[in-house]
Amino acid sequence: MMFDNYRFILASQSPRRRELLAALDIRFTVETSKDAKEAYGDDLPREEVPEYLARHKSDTFHRELEPDEILITADTLVYLGDELLGKPKDREGAMEMLRKLSGQTHSVLTGVCLRMQGRTHSFTDTTDVHFRELTEEEIAYYVDNYKPFDKAGAYGIQEWIGYAAITGITGSYFNVMGLPVQKLYDELIQFIN
Repeated sequence: MMFDNYRFILASQSPRRRELLAALDIRFTVETSKDAKEAYGDDLPREEVPEYLARHKSDTFHRELEPDEILITADTLVYLGDELLGKPKDREGAMEMLRKLSGQTHSVLTGVCLRMQGRTHSFTDTTDVHFRELTEEEIAYYVDNYKPFDKAGAYGIQEWIGYAAITGITGSYFNVMGLPVQKLYDELIQFIN
């Protein structure tokens, strides 16, 4: 395959990103640095924030890259209008986020950065997700059984709530999981050529 001459590194602790990248049949290792601070200026437009954070993760990687290595970093954010819904801190935070998403359409943006010696390329993919109205009982059931505290927006589309409550998406399903793999595949081909 065209990627066989490269060693790919995924700098992410996300099991979902690992699963998605593996599904492309790309051989890779996982190396994570100490957490890069996810800070950005208030003047940065929301559509630029995930890509900015992905680049920052790449720039702060803990070592120099070898000539045949390609580093992949990513950051996924959930926006309801202009409000950023990050990872909930606790049960009540998750419940509150899902109450806000109930009956609404929100946007999931993933920024991805590809870097090798002397070259960097980044991009963003956006998916709009629509939830039907959720009952308080459904929200509590999901939070208590799936504990979505490590997920932006307090949900995983691949879990119960995705089957029971998401009525439609516009864009990449896998982007909502944390990595827009089809777009990543195309961008990797262009990047190595």
